[in-house]
Amino acid sequence: MADKRVNIGKQHPASYQALIAVSSAAEKSFVEAGLDPLLLELLKIRASQINGCAFCLRMHTGDALKKGESAERIAVLPAWAETGYFSDIERGALQLTESITLVADGHVSDADYAAAAAVLSEEQISAVSWIAVVMNAFNRVAVTSRYRVGSH
Repeated sequence: MADKRVNIGKQHPASYQALIAVSSAAEKSFVEAGLDPLLLELLKIRASQINGCAFCLRMHTGDALKKGESAERIAVLPAWAETGYFSDIERGALQLTESITLVADGHVSDADYAAAAAVLSEEQISAVSWIAVVMNAFNRVAVTSRYRVGSH
């Protein structure tokens, strides 16, 4: 790992502030679509797990716990499809988020989209998609800039 990286958010603050504004709008749309704020945190955590973003994992796991999410559900999140912990809506949103995050592995397959569309409204599909897009962008900012987590 490189010791010194440019913090791209600080180097170009207007771009970073624009990303924060998109994130705020996406979160507002998510809640307005009738989706649970705890699900919002789970989607952020899941994208961050896939992307290996320790900084975002630490932040959003803490946020989820503070908002009342259970440690048990967070612990099994990487294997959500193998558990009975998640509702149909949560499962559809998680599947869509994973597919968007792994876009290079199938370009959001018709099967993944159909699974989400079976349980989410068009407004909810759009809201979940925007959260995934924004979270992936934040993960890339943090990973590229090597945001530090913990000490060595």
